[in-house]
Amino acid sequence: MSDQTLYAAFAGTIETALSALVDDGVLPADTSFKNVAVEPPRDPSHGDLATNAAMVLAKQAKTNPRALAEQITAKLADHPAITSAEIAGPGFINLRLDSSVWLDELKLIHILGDDYGRSSMGADTKVNVEYVSANPTGPMHMGHCRGAVVGDALSSLLEFAGHDVVREYYINDAGGQVDVLARSAHIRYREALGEDVGEIPEGLYPGDYLIPVGKALANELGDRFQHASEEDWLPIFRAEAVTRMMDLIRSDLALLGIHHDVFSSEAALHAADKPDEAEAWLREHDLVYDGVLEAPKGKAPPEDWEPVELPLFRSTKYGDDQDRPIKKSNGAWTYFGADLAYHMQKAENADELIDIWGADHAGTVKRIKAAVAALSEGKGKPTPFDVKLVQMVQLMRGGEPVKMSKRSGNFITIADMIEEVGKDVVRFTMLTRKPEAQMDFDFAKVVEQSKDNPVFYVQYAHARLNRTVLKSAEEGISPDPAEIARLGEEELALIKRAAQFPREIESAAKAREPHRIAFYLYDLASELHSFYTMGNKQPEKRFKLEQDVGLSGARLFLGQAIGQVIRNGLGVLGVDAVEAM
Repeated sequence: MSDQTLYAAFAGTIETALSALVDDGVLPADTSFKNVAVEPPRDPSHGDLATNAAMVLAKQAKTNPRALAEQITAKLADHPAITSAEIAGPGFINLRLDSSVWLDELKLIHILGDDYGRSSMGADTKVNVEYVSANPTGPMHMGHCRGAVVGDALSSLLEFAGHDVVREYYINDAGGQVDVLARSAHIRYREALGEDVGEIPEGLYPGDYLIPVGKALANELGDRFQHASEEDWLPIFRAEAVTRMMDLIRSDLALLGIHHDVFSSEAALHAADKPDEAEAWLREHDLVYDGVLEAPKGKAPPEDWEPVELPLFRSTKYGDDQDRPIKKSNGAWTYFGADLAYHMQKAENADELIDIWGADHAGTVKRIKAAVAALSEGKGKPTPFDVKLVQMVQLMRGGEPVKMSKRSGNFITIADMIEEVGKDVVRFTMLTRKPEAQMDFDFAKVVEQSKDNPVFYVQYAHARLNRTVLKSAEEGISPDPAEIARLGEEELALIKRAAQFPREIESAAKAREPHRIAFYLYDLASELHSFYTMGNKQPEKRFKLEQDVGLSGARLFLGQAIGQVIRNGLGVLGVDAVEAM
């Protein structure tokens, strides 16, 4: 667990020094240390650790930051693991640690193994992460891929940081698009029975993926619905088509290594009268009222616009720019009304909610957050709710836009991508930029074997270490901690980078940003490759030294630890740590 690791330990050391200043009367008795940070300095030449303690507490001490920093450093002067404590700039404190600290951390990586970096920070808080939630009308395509990877990696990250995570998929199976799917499947059903259906009519789904669905329905149902009226077959074909599409979606997601714990149905939500329950509760708490929407903004309302009284949710009470209807004029639930009830259902069974949405849904974030804030009142405590927006991905090949997939109708499927470049490439690449940033996915570049391809660079670092250890073993040299005290500054720099992993896990989990782990792994791999390059130029820096088995064993012990950290990080991202390339 990370509370056994270095940064947490020295945060405790700083807090002990600050508590001593409270005892001395330098700091008030009620001083809070929650904003005190202990982290690696931006420039490694400044030291091993830096703290802002004097900066954030000077006001409470009624002194200037540098003066308080001097008193803090005085309390740290006799600590056996701290070789120096220097004041920088307006009052930051930079600490240098004895090499034994880093060597102990190296041993700890070996001791904890797969659990190195794992944290209890989440304290088993139950977090519902809802992601993908694509309409069940076809195979998973690239429009879903990035959000799927971000949501799944975030779920794994939160689990690694000690949260109890529920992965949820919301099936939008109650809208008009499901009727379109059913009609499209009925055409393929008739086709499977030998009927010449000609071109798929405009407005229906033309993809070949519905051909096997039609065949399966023909085998199961025979021809009894071939010439039946739509009202007879539509409910049956709707349910059957959704079931088969969800089987296809689960299969596509499995190719990405993604498996959900819960599949919630919008149709089941309506069947259970959840929207009516939500409306009743909201009316009881004066959060829904009957009112008239404002006219569309502009010089004059459109000619066909009429003021209609609708049930409106008081979203302006929670920061939205206008109150929102939960029902349409015909009495049907708006998408927002159903979504509100769905989030009410989720909030009943989780301590926190996180939704992963496409950036095209940005306009609805404020109102759904308002709804969750309102519904939280019913629990007596707020339910933290976060919406992560994910930008679309532009598919390229050698700098040119990719043509659409013929077999899919009008899009590139996830299966297409994975078949060409593999799961690991897709997953890692989707995490090499912040999700809110635009991304180009170039099929040619993502398989390049170069430093410019992050997934290759990180996986190659692990494979390189594995090969070095195996090759050394063939020559009778094994990892050995006996002489790690002989490791030099370059090796200690690698340990220092590896030791940041537990802190990166916690900071990434707090920020809900799994891409930070991908960035960290790239930096760690870069330093590892630089060490190898140094060995090429300076033979005495190589991992394997035939003339010095002791130092070789120490460096191989280090190499194994770096490989362990890479494995753990890739595991959080759902990417395999390959052993050979």
